[in-house]
Amino acid sequence: MSQTPASTDPFTAVIVLSGGMDSTTLTAHYAALGYQLIAVTADYGQRHRQEIESARAVANHYGADHHVVDLRGYGALLHGSALTDADVEVPDGHYAEDSMRSTVVPNRNAVLANVAVGVGVANRAATVALGMHAGDHFVYPDCRPAFVDALRSLVDVANEGFPTPRVEAPFLTWSKADIATHGARLNAPLDLSWSCYKGGETHCGTCGTCYERREAFRDAGVEDPTAYVDSVTEFTAPRS
Repeated sequence: MSQTPASTDPFTAVIVLSGGMDSTTLTAHYAALGYQLIAVTADYGQRHRQEIESARAVANHYGADHHVVDLRGYGALLHGSALTDADVEVPDGHYAEDSMRSTVVPNRNAVLANVAVGVGVANRAATVALGMHAGDHFVYPDCRPAFVDALRSLVDVANEGFPTPRVEAPFLTWSKADIATHGARLNAPLDLSWSCYKGGETHCGTCGTCYERREAFRDAGVEDPTAYVDSVTEFTAPRS
């Protein structure tokens, strides 16, 4: 006779917290819903390591149980990405440009999401939350709806017989401006978040993620709390 698995805790959520604007707003979103938060941040040897410190600050702001997972050995094997390979330059320009493909880290979200799911299963969390949004769909295949659907199926199969969290991506169809608006509405500490891929001490303002951040605050009509090295250069969006 099979044993019925214990149920998940409906008030616990595991947040994949990179320290960026999206995951900071994601943390604020689930905090506002009253969840007990477990925040998981990955150290995969990324060039923009400032985001790890930002993640710590955001987790501390919300009193989340925060864990930095050491994946540096894995990241060292991922040659060819501007985020993990010092020989690849981080491109400037609009986030939707083809040049931004150099910032793809192979299979990154699949790995990070499954690490978070494992943490969720172990803690009987009802939810694992991911912060991808519609603006990511141009460049990152592991940020698209098909990926989230496939991940949900994998999670169910891989954890059959165990209390299994539901994977949620509440911003999946939102624009970056929508996230800025939502974050401001929730009083999320967006000033603590980090977006720049170049790894300096100040946001450069011209790499794809910096420019996307600037656009989001501007389009949302929300005050941008970020200091940039260059806050004036404009890029034209590529034609679809």
